[in-house]
Amino acid sequence: MQNENIIKGQGAQRNVINRFDRYTYEPEDEDFETVKTSFTEVFPKTIVNQVKSEDLPMEYSMNPYQGCEHGCSYCFARPTHEYWGYSAGIDFERKIMVKKNAPELLEKFFQKRGYKPASILLSGNTDCYQPAERQFEITRKILQVCLDYRHPVNVLTKNALVLRDIDILKPMAEQNLVSVSLSIPTINEDLRRKMEPRTSSAKNKLKAIEVLSENKIPVNVMVAPIIPGLNSDEPLTILKAISEAGAQSFGYTLVRLNDTVEPVFINWIENAFPDRAQKVLNLIRSMRGGKLGDKRYFDRQKAEGNIAEMIHNTFKIGRKKFFDGKEFPKLSTKNFTGAKDQQLRLFD
Repeated sequence: MQNENIIKGQGAQRNVINRFDRYTYEPEDEDFETVKTSFTEVFPKTIVNQVKSEDLPMEYSMNPYQGCEHGCSYCFARPTHEYWGYSAGIDFERKIMVKKNAPELLEKFFQKRGYKPASILLSGNTDCYQPAERQFEITRKILQVCLDYRHPVNVLTKNALVLRDIDILKPMAEQNLVSVSLSIPTINEDLRRKMEPRTSSAKNKLKAIEVLSENKIPVNVMVAPIIPGLNSDEPLTILKAISEAGAQSFGYTLVRLNDTVEPVFINWIENAFPDRAQKVLNLIRSMRGGKLGDKRYFDRQKAEGNIAEMIHNTFKIGRKKFFDGKEFPKLSTKNFTGAKDQQLRLFD
């Protein structure tokens, strides 16, 4: 049974204290249902980030937006909003920073002397196809730059809005320059509305897989995060559905609640699922050595204990049953020259 006072269409139900603030205070009770999302243009000097985490497979990532309107209470990116002086709670969903100069910065990055191309993850932190993209179209412009320079990019999103740019994605795929990863933690639509309230519906995500696949655009699915007691009974159902829709591969993660994600998630689940909140939290603790989070490289991806092991085994079964023989292509860097035309660089 859901708390009637929960703010619908919202992940965080309140702001939480910024851990970098010098002085602590109790956040005021505000009528957040009447607070509109605001957009602030920021002017970064660079847009491509080098990924230094030892247990992550990508070398580079880029994020056209800071903050995310999708409203997932468990989002690992929430604490990054605190560096800007905001809260990881409702501020993360309502105060969105927009990097309009991202396409120009990316072009300058590609033109750097000596740059050796490697696939870039578009949305390493916050979703590049969140609702703000309908208005600003920064992601679309970034993809056009990647096509112009023949540079590979992996797109990660929870939003079927990615289909809007199929006119760019298709010619990129013809040159083996793009793949799309859709995040699908559940295909139970009632649960989806609570877990990720402003993302595309499960039905529309599955349709997006079909359309992308029909256009020969490689599709991976992130079944993430798996939250025991909420969606941990769904892996086989999800894997069957995404395989039939045309996905070529999948990945998954087990939920972990680091830093200020923890109070946001606890407040959310106590409001959204008061009847099983403590059970879910205890199950998460059983996978995380008695805690809700885990920052240890490699260990944070695997978790531990009987619950984690059962989930891992379920995905092993699903991989063998639904993805046997499927292979995800590696993107190509061979046609990148650092220029829009096909001429080789004069100097390296």
